[in-house]
Amino acid sequence: MKKVVTRFAPSPTGHLHIGGLRTALFNYLHAKAHGGEFRLRIEDTDQARNSEAATKAILQAFNWVGLQYDKEVIYQSRRLELYQEYIQKLINEGKAYYCYMSKEELDALRQEQERNKQTPRYDNRYRDFTGTPPSDVQPVVRIKAPLSGVITFEDGVKGFMQFQASEVDDFIIARSDGTPTYNFVVAIDDALMGITDVIRGDDHLSNTPKQIVVYQALGFEIPKFYHVPMILGSDGAKLSKRHGAMSVMEYKELGYLPEALLNFLVRLGWSYQNDEIFSLKDMLEKFDAKDLNTSPSCFNQEKFLWLNQHYLKETPTQKLESLLNILPPLQNAQKEVLFQELKNRSQTLIEFQNQCTEIFTNPQNYEEKMLKKYTPEIKDLLEKFITFLQEREFSSLIQIQESLHEFCETMQIKAGTLMPNLRLALFGKPGGIGIAEGIFILGKQTSLQRIQQLTTKTH
Repeated sequence: MKKVVTRFAPSPTGHLHIGGLRTALFNYLHAKAHGGEFRLRIEDTDQARNSEAATKAILQAFNWVGLQYDKEVIYQSRRLELYQEYIQKLINEGKAYYCYMSKEELDALRQEQERNKQTPRYDNRYRDFTGTPPSDVQPVVRIKAPLSGVITFEDGVKGFMQFQASEVDDFIIARSDGTPTYNFVVAIDDALMGITDVIRGDDHLSNTPKQIVVYQALGFEIPKFYHVPMILGSDGAKLSKRHGAMSVMEYKELGYLPEALLNFLVRLGWSYQNDEIFSLKDMLEKFDAKDLNTSPSCFNQEKFLWLNQHYLKETPTQKLESLLNILPPLQNAQKEVLFQELKNRSQTLIEFQNQCTEIFTNPQNYEEKMLKKYTPEIKDLLEKFITFLQEREFSSLIQIQESLHEFCETMQIKAGTLMPNLRLALFGKPGGIGIAEGIFILGKQTSLQRIQQLTTKTH
């Protein structure tokens, strides 16, 4: 059986977005599930729009999410001589020709076709031209497309596809300045790289018959095509930034984990039973291109955040610590309690980091509503608690929980009398991590200092 070889071929005109990463992921999984190769090609022939920063960002994104491509990266800009050879080969064999039609003539033809309610297309006037070419026109090169019949292929997602040959005109394969066009170089590169399977967005479906014309003209083997429906926004429109979609590396900056991003993307167009959670290992074991969805998927931000929190909870403490910017020196036991508390309250690393920073920031102001309930009796109670706490051990969370319980029993008060006021002292506002957990994480000295700070406050 022939080795499966797939590719991802972005244009470096902007940063890699999640639609592109999903395409790359599907190609990667399809190749690796069959023990094949996944290749990366940078389609950088458009010198006016290319960006070196965008190329770096694409490679950076691949590195971050852990998609490893095989062999060296192919850059189309370094293969221009190769493309010229194939253009000349088609001209020599009579399968392509110089077209001297000026822009003005082409515009006039299109206007006439539109007036006659015809589909605008080139009229083949130079297809078999043998006369003297105009001296003032720099020609383009057009390929000879079939004049009759049908162009067919079996699509792995859409099934049998058929295009009338009349829908494909003699399209340009080299511009007047000699640079090759997209559909020409894509077909050549895929053939020479040994690409057996092409998974891409269905916005490329109309390019496929043109590329088949190139394959057939050069005697290349045609790969298997899979055209995947696009990702839609929650309103059913094409996914854009207003739906929350951003470049891949922006998601990193916003505190998303690569595992969550890949899991989210694989489910936008593929399913396996009723499962929702897929590690990369799971994907490689279960992915089959025949299960790619035939209808568009919707970008669901809430689900993405849910997945991110799941992977946040699964991340070991040591690895999580390495992903954070700042963390005060803590004992391992304190770290474990802190991380467990924040994992349940954070959907992104940014939220995790912000809550962590809040915990370790000494309150300078106190929430007004809580402060109004802070009576002289409560002040007296907290002063007693300071004395009580000074004599207790802080070596484990359980000891602190037991101490809180013991104090309430000794003072014959309900926990609801003590806890909100301890929260006010420790954090200055309602909500957040547990009180016992907070005392344990902050440590004895800091906890006592914060409670003391509130008891000395006059208002």
